[in-house]
Amino acid sequence: MRVRPQWNRMNFDIAALALWVLPLLLALVFHEWAHGYVAKRLGDDTASRLGRLTLNPLAHVDPVGTIALPALLFFSGSPFMFGWAKPVPVNFGRLRNPRRDMVLVALAGPAMNLVLAALCAAALPLVASLGAAPEAATGGLEFAKPLMIMCTMGLQLNIILAVFNMLPIPPLDGGRVAVGLLPRYLGDRLAQVEPYGFLIVMALLMTNVLDFVLFPLTRGLLRGLLAVFA
Repeated sequence: MRVRPQWNRMNFDIAALALWVLPLLLALVFHEWAHGYVAKRLGDDTASRLGRLTLNPLAHVDPVGTIALPALLFFSGSPFMFGWAKPVPVNFGRLRNPRRDMVLVALAGPAMNLVLAALCAAALPLVASLGAAPEAATGGLEFAKPLMIMCTMGLQLNIILAVFNMLPIPPLDGGRVAVGLLPRYLGDRLAQVEPYGFLIVMALLMTNVLDFVLFPLTRGLLRGLLAVFA
């Protein structure tokens, strides 16, 4: 699935990248903030004490995952965009009900991405109406076109991040949810995968195995949100 608008790459790479930056940053920053916020409400203020319970992107930017890798994928013409922010620190032992609350903290990030995706879907008809206004023909509302692209990118990116992060592989959010919901002996065994989780995910991405899972789910959510807010 190509989630990037088609551009004349010779002339518009920088412009296209600029329109990716804000939606990507918002998706990643709000995702991590949601984890920290829910953790604090459930008893762990680690993120707050370390200055990570903030919407300031500088507190969450990972040089590789937020900047280098997305830029490399973009300019190499990759059909997907992938990246991450610095994980918000959570001390699960300080949560009031560690096993249950771990699930709630993990769900907070993908849930926030779905909320952002819904907001982008709701904004699309409004922005489209601005672009179709008579003033747009004279250039008075030329900002509508980049806003349309950014809303579309925000919609797609947030859906992809929500679905991807819910894969049941630790340390992804879905892995932590599975660890908390499975019977304890199975959850403990799954938790042992965490040191190798990132390598497993990268291997699955490189072999396109996840296409059969990610694409139907992202496509279904995308169509559903667009239908709701059409």
